[in-house]
Amino acid sequence: MGIYEELVARGLIAQVTDEAEIREMVNNGKATFYIGFDPTADSLHVGHFMALCLMKRLQMAGNKPIALIGGGTGMIGDPSGRSDMRSMMTRETIQHNCDCFKKQMERFIDFGEGKAMMINNADWLMELNYVELLREVGACFSVNNMLRAECYKQRMEKGLSFLEFNYMIMQSYDFYYLFQNYGCNMQFGGNDQWSNMLGGTELIRRKLGKDAHAMTITLLLTSDGKKMGKTAGGAVWLDPNKTSPYDFYQYWRNVEDADVLKCIRMLTFLPLEQIDEMDKWEGSQLNRAKEILAYELTALVHGEEEAAKAEASAKALFGGGGDNTNMPTTELTDADFENGSINILSMLVAAKLCPSRGEARRLVQQGGVAVNDVKVDSIDAAYTREQLSGDGVIVKKGKKVFHKVIVK
Repeated sequence: MGIYEELVARGLIAQVTDEAEIREMVNNGKATFYIGFDPTADSLHVGHFMALCLMKRLQMAGNKPIALIGGGTGMIGDPSGRSDMRSMMTRETIQHNCDCFKKQMERFIDFGEGKAMMINNADWLMELNYVELLREVGACFSVNNMLRAECYKQRMEKGLSFLEFNYMIMQSYDFYYLFQNYGCNMQFGGNDQWSNMLGGTELIRRKLGKDAHAMTITLLLTSDGKKMGKTAGGAVWLDPNKTSPYDFYQYWRNVEDADVLKCIRMLTFLPLEQIDEMDKWEGSQLNRAKEILAYELTALVHGEEEAAKAEASAKALFGGGGDNTNMPTTELTDADFENGSINILSMLVAAKLCPSRGEARRLVQQGGVAVNDVKVDSIDAAYTREQLSGDGVIVKKGKKVFHKVIVK
């Protein structure tokens, strides 16, 4: 089985152009491909996870990845799947986010000489002359076709800014530039990006001729992957300072029964034969499948040691052992106390279990908080320094989120 057939078998491919040629190129390690990442935050999140795993798979098969960081397109903002306009970021913020992305990507991709590249599209987009761009690229795009594009439909109802309307042209120009200057012959992205990506393929062929071998592949899960980037408790980041290895493990341990085998197939590097056997699992066996998924993905992002710690803590905690050594922990300081105690709402915010006191209030009133296995039934509940000293207390949010709070 070639790598292309494996991608199909894992349920990753949604739509392609030139399937026969794509199959031949990736199976024989001839693809130089890119995936774009707009630096909208200082960390990648779970929604980017499939793209990173895909890049790793294709590199292992001899193909050359280009991680395209959208320092230029990030100045505009992708309107796909959004009902409002993204916040504008400064150049300094965008550059900081780009630097953070590279550190995280290096866990998945080998950027050694000749093996992979990380490129920032600000290097060419920020230097473009607007009139020259209109003459060279704008003439290749039909406004009628652009308005029918899926990526704009949701925004058309509430208002699409001219700034965002240019995003398709910018993204298309990226592929055109990479094709000419880096030998990039293939692009990958989410199925929600199909219109934007086709724009790049068509631009290359219109400018360079029908024999220009530029191809597009979209991935089936990325639109779902963006949804995976967030939970009720907030975003799930790849940065351990934002989402601890324990919380990352728990996120995957708690996926729905119906999704666990799909996630194992798409995201892990376990052999397909082993996964096919797991397809027969049901009932309590699905909990074991979730543990496998959580361990494999935590090891990919945070390493084997952190994955083992997270697994041990989760098993001990949910098995009644109570070992909370590696549980996410918040250390309170004197500034967190008022008259020697801290209110439960303030404690939930300090532990980042709730983003605000208002949300903390609602959570307590709905019966969703327990401290040391005792349900908190009043928003006025408070805890003294003495109660939080030593081993501290275990705060439980909902049924599956545990957090230790102690006094520093």
